[in-house]
Amino acid sequence: MKKFAVLGHGVVGSGVVELFYKNKKSIEKKAGCEMDIKYILDLREFPQLSYADKFTKDFNVILNDNEVTAVAECMGGLEPAFTFVKACLEKGKSVSTSNKELVAEKGDILLAIAKEKNCNFFFEASVGGAIPIIRPLHKCLAANEITEVAGILNGTTNFILTKMYNDKMDFSCALKLAQELGYAEKDPTADVEGQDACRKICIISSLVFGKHVYPKSVYTKGISKVDLKDVDFANKMGYAVKLIASVKKLDNDKILPAVMPMMISFENIISHVDDVFNAVLVTGDGFDKTLFYGRGAGKLPTASAVLGDVIDSVKHDITVFSQSWESSSDDTFIAPISCFTAKWYMRVSAISSLPKEYDGSKLVADNGEISFITNEMTYENALKLSEKLSASALIPLLA
Repeated sequence: MKKFAVLGHGVVGSGVVELFYKNKKSIEKKAGCEMDIKYILDLREFPQLSYADKFTKDFNVILNDNEVTAVAECMGGLEPAFTFVKACLEKGKSVSTSNKELVAEKGDILLAIAKEKNCNFFFEASVGGAIPIIRPLHKCLAANEITEVAGILNGTTNFILTKMYNDKMDFSCALKLAQELGYAEKDPTADVEGQDACRKICIISSLVFGKHVYPKSVYTKGISKVDLKDVDFANKMGYAVKLIASVKKLDNDKILPAVMPMMISFENIISHVDDVFNAVLVTGDGFDKTLFYGRGAGKLPTASAVLGDVIDSVKHDITVFSQSWESSSDDTFIAPISCFTAKWYMRVSAISSLPKEYDGSKLVADNGEISFITNEMTYENALKLSEKLSASALIPLLA
């Protein structure tokens, strides 16, 4: 009998418990052994639940019980999650988490401890929720050199932009609707300003390129300043506006991770990923491009990924070395955003002639304003041109 503990009984934690008992027999079959939850850590009490006897308010009860060999961390935030997870790993207990902030900020430290103590730190649920992306990157696609990963990694912002596109809502109205439907938090900053997507692309970048990428090193711009007018102009040009988190390996072997609103051609399948759905496009030398698509958040989808990691935890007697990366003392291996190269959408007041940088393709004129697409150029040069033309909008195109 393998026993595990669940830290936190909020949305994700309660989902883990619910899904485990709902599918207990099939989970045990996949794990190859009998399993049960021994403890659930939470400061609150839930006397009405059938498993009320499993709750504890004392983390040390879990830490010091040798019967508990695996832990599902579902608390969120850096503390006390980091302290608890670190202590569990030091005791040789494998940990599975959905906590993207924890992995993005402390993943290198926790992976090193897991390796030292011959256990595992798993985090499939931290990036794509129910979308499998971590395992494919370090297992299924391991024979390839991955050169770029880009996609929609935040369902809240994608819902808001979908409403702006489909229903002509401005940002504030779309955000209010997202909050009413439970897709956005009361304080939506982490979502709409791109912080959530930033943490996720940090995790992907670290795993793919082997060095820890910290959120502070990633250029991050959210959607709060996206104008409905630009969403409409983009549509007329044949593009959708999406918040894209990306990382690309450059010719000088540096990597360039970034999060920002981007315009995507209707010919690209990602442009049709709407509402709270996520999609991740991976580019590699052996398979060209592979798309992962599905619900990136939610109680049961996230719980599904956490439990998948718990099953792996009880099956593995040694550390999975392929799911790891090195610590990084500096970020000199990361290129600055000034090097980001793309074609750019610009919206300007009516001008007598278009700049020589206009690529000669898309053009929309409306109410004294002109929107056009530039030739490919760096962000640094695009910003200079934007300032020269007093542009009201500057949005890169996803290649």
